[in-house]
Amino acid sequence: MRWWWNLVRFGFRLLYNELAFTYDTVSKVVSLGAWRCWQRSGIKYLNAQRSDLILELAHGTGDLQIDLKAAGYRTVGYDLSPAMGKIARRKLAKNRLSADLVRGMAQRLPFSTASFKAVISTFPTDFIFAGDTLQEAHRVLLPGGVFVIVPNGVFTSGGLARRFLEWLYRVTGQRDDAGTIMQQQIVAFFATHGFDVTFHQEACPRSLATVLVARKKDYTSTAGV
Repeated sequence: MRWWWNLVRFGFRLLYNELAFTYDTVSKVVSLGAWRCWQRSGIKYLNAQRSDLILELAHGTGDLQIDLKAAGYRTVGYDLSPAMGKIARRKLAKNRLSADLVRGMAQRLPFSTASFKAVISTFPTDFIFAGDTLQEAHRVLLPGGVFVIVPNGVFTSGGLARRFLEWLYRVTGQRDDAGTIMQQQIVAFFATHGFDVTFHQEACPRSLATVLVARKKDYTSTAGV
């Protein structure tokens, strides 16, 4: 089945690059219209104040950048795809917002240590669970900062469309039958990179969005105080 997973990866690469102009439409279809709710579901967990600096990994077409700026945060968007960068810049300009976007890989962030109050990423590919990505996210976060990830949304209704989309998510590797076991593995893996993890669910139309909140551990010693 290696050929299948190579084909899936190729399809995602096209969606994030040459076919990036279709991303918003595809997202609406595969979420039964709940995509923007899924995206926004992580904002309440940022544990940040207005004007705090927030990093978004894999900013995509820029919708969450607009949401974060509308909420009063200072933001930096980071994405490897130049096509996504172009679309995001146009959206931000249309909304008369600054486009503070940087291109690069999440495994090598070009930012100073302890620069951000929070890092957020919605529906990223598997790079988000790479050890190098977690190390970099931990490095750029302020003490006590959070890394918020929205990995997926789960349908609660939708009839035939719901069943078809669930099948589609499974055959493209975006669903896991392990459930709780997988969450336990994620908690353990994040712990080895200096994070305490909790999982949450947020209600959206015909679905629930999953939110992973990874808090940077504070290793500051109080000895001698």
